[in-house]
Formats: sequence, C-alpha cells, structure tokens
Amino acid sequence: MDTIAVLRTTGLAKRFRRRWAVQDLHLNVQKGDVFGFLGPNGAGKSTTIRMLLSLIRPTRGTVELFGKPLSGNRKAILRRVGGLVERPDFYAYLTARRNLEIVAALRGDDSFRDIDRVLDLVGLLPRAAERVNTYSHGMKQRLGIAQALLGSPELVILDEPTSGLDPQGIKEVRELIQRLSRDQGITIFLSSHLLGEIEQTATSMAIINLGRLVVQGRVADLLAAGEHVVRFDAMPADRALQLLSASRLAGTVQRNGAFVECSVPREQVGAVNRMLVEAGIEVRAILPRRSLEEYFLAITEGASDVAVPMGGSTTQEGGRG
Repeated sequence: MDTIAVLRTTGLAKRFRRRWAVQDLHLNVQKGDVFGFLGPNGAGKSTTIRMLLSLIRPTRGTVELFGKPLSGNRKAILRRVGGLVERPDFYAYLTARRNLEIVAALRGDDSFRDIDRVLDLVGLLPRAAERVNTYSHGMKQRLGIAQALLGSPELVILDEPTSGLDPQGIKEVRELIQRLSRDQGITIFLSSHLLGEIEQTATSMAIINLGRLVVQGRVADLLAAGEHVVRFDAMPADRALQLLSASRLAGTVQRNGAFVECSVPREQVGAVNRMLVEAGIEVRAILPRRSLEEYFLAITEGASDVAVPMGGSTTQEGGRG
C-alpha cells in the first residue's frame, strides 16, 4: 500500500518586495517520517515553516496537509498540527502548568486534559509547578515542544528546536523527538542547521539553498549514493597506500594516521577490498566516511541555480531567486 503524504507543497513561493525568499518548492512528507529540513542560514527554512503553519501567505503555490489544501480548510487542519517556531515564549513568572493552561484556553478545545500527559512526555511533570524563569534553556525548549503537543497533533513542525542548547540539552531534545516518532506515531517536520543531529534523527530530508529545493529523499539512500570516502584499516598500511594509488578503482588516496583513505564509488568497495586481500594485505576494517556534513557541503556549493526533484535528476533553473 502506498504511504500517505501528510504534508505536500506544490510550487510554493514567497516574495518580499524584490527578493524571493522561497521559490518553486515541492516537498513531500510521508506519515511517520522524521523529516529533516536543512539549508544554510538565509535559505528560506523559517519562511517555509511560516507558510506551512499559515502564519504568512504564500505568494504562489499550495500547501496540502492530510490530503487537503490548507487554504479554505485552515481551522480544521491546524487542529491536527503542532508547531514550535524559533524560540518559545512563555510568561516567565507563571508555572509551566499555568502557561499550558493559558494555551489550552486559547485553543478552545479539551486540551486541558493533555497538560499532564505532555509534561510527562517531555520530562517536565515533576517540575510543572515551578516558575518558568527557574528553567534552563533546554527545559524551556522542551516546554515549547510540550505546548506543540497539546491537542494530540498528528504532525509536529519544529523550527530549530535545539538552537542554543548545550550538548546535554541537544541529546535530550533528540531523544524526545525519537520517542515522539517511535512511541506516539507522530510525524515530525524538523528544521535544523545541526547536520549531525539530523543524521542521527531523521528518516527523510530535504535540503534547500537560496529558497530552492536542492535534493529530497530518504536519508540512508541519499548518503549511500555516489562516491564515498572509505577508510581502510589495513596492514601494512604503506603497501595498501601504494596499491590503492596505482589502482584504477580508487580515486584520491591519502594516508590518515594508521588508516588509508580513498574515494571510491559504493559499488566498487568490494572490488577494492578483494584487490587488497589478494595482494596479501590484511584488511581489518572498512569504514565508509561519508557524513551528512560532507554530503550537505558537496551539494550546496554552487547549487544556487540547480533544483533536484524527488526523482533525483537535476534540472537547471534560471535565476538565483
């Protein structure tokens, strides 16, 4: 059975006076995804999220949520969506529970019943009676996510939820997002500039640059495609370096401490390993080194005029936007 598109944009664009912040954006988020939304600063991520949440109107294009256009169905659709845009704001001298009670009252539904549940989900229930001004930055971020979870949304959109957090805070938010997806079945749309966090958390992703889509797909598939840098733990390393440097199978070859690294297409890694073993080299480990950071930098450098649709082929687009 086909997977369900929880969120889809078609030709989405936003113009501010003479500047296009977002152009011709086509996104497809499937039910159950943790969808990473990546791009350099100024790429148009926050503008896109504001359009998805109906905080600003698109200049052109459409947003569909749960198979229905957002335009004309805004109230009914957004009841099924939770959102955290940039930094969460609260009444600092009120307790966490009281802040959520105010949000629940503004929603005008039965979200009051959810307050203890969402505080428990984000790990704040034991401190729900404390004032927010006693909370750390990481706790405030988690309270912001709790606010987004009121009303049991099916889709939660998070804009830079780990911004400004220390490593422990980042770990807590990452584990929370994973639990929400795994245990609660919530689809997560996650904007971030922390590539390592997306690599550890997201199942699918899209990268935009200068307001245009560069690439979109499953994280594992995108990182597996194309040429990789592979690290060989091989003995003797000098002999392995010599063989790889002379081989047509490997590209750039270099020594990195006790290891030998070379660029090689994924489908050729087995042949390179076999060549080394047949030459009497002891290969103790093969470690692919392609990271999301390397992939991100490779496809965003010089990508201002390139858009890559979901099929993976490239099309040239005129103008930078």
